[in-house]
This record gives sequence, C-alpha cells and structure tokens, in this order.
Amino acid sequence: MVKYTDSLEAVTSDDLNGFFAGWRNRPSPETHLKILQNSDKVILAVEQDSGKVVGFITAVTDGVLSAYIPLLEVLSEYRSQGIGQHLIRRMLDKLKGLYMIDLTCDPDVQSFYLRFGMKRSTGMMVRNYERQSGAE
Repeated sequence: MVKYTDSLEAVTSDDLNGFFAGWRNRPSPETHLKILQNSDKVILAVEQDSGKVVGFITAVTDGVLSAYIPLLEVLSEYRSQGIGQHLIRRMLDKLKGLYMIDLTCDPDVQSFYLRFGMKRSTGMMVRNYERQSGAE
C-alpha cells in the first residue's frame, strides 16, 4: 500500500535510491534530498510498510500567478500502479488557484499529461548536461 505525503520530516538520502533512471548524469540521493527540500511544493509516494519513497513530484511557484512542475518520477518497479496519476492530481490540486501551471516533457509522455487537462505548447529551454547531476 502506498501513502502520499508532503512532509519531508522523516526522509533521508538513504530513502531516495533508484531515482533518475536513464539519466546520463543522475543526481545523487544527497542532491535529490536537497532538490526536495528546496522545492516550494513536494508530494511523495511512500510504501506504507517499509517507509520507502517510491515516487515524487516537485513544483516551484511564486504563489501568485505561476508554477512550474520540473520533476515527476516513480521507481520502475512501482510504475503502472496509478502512482504517477495520484502524484500529478495531488500537485495540480495544490496549485489549482494559480493562473498558469507549466511543465516540459518529452513527446512520448505528453499523452499522460493530456489526461489531466494540460495542453501541448511550444517553449524554449537551456540544458547544461554537464550540470545534470546537480554536483558543484
């Protein structure tokens, strides 16, 4: 059974292993914890029996007009169980009073986000892949 929480109180870097699968230069669990701690909004999916974090979503927001959802991930062995859907729904609910909620994703996952009323758009971005791990 998975429970959802926005509290990082009991979370340590040891609870964050296995995320950022497929990233060429993935953040360490310690950097992942800093990402969560520095995000304006966080929701975690936690396996109730073990306390293991199995998914997460983050948002940064000005709290007035806009928010950006940079990260949503579910560990591979927990996918196809509706966890990602629960995470995005809960985050959209937290942000629902805002004018704009944006995210950038690859074309192969756009259909996932369309289910939640999001629309395709065009955008611009900069990617410094040598900084992908978040290490200084």
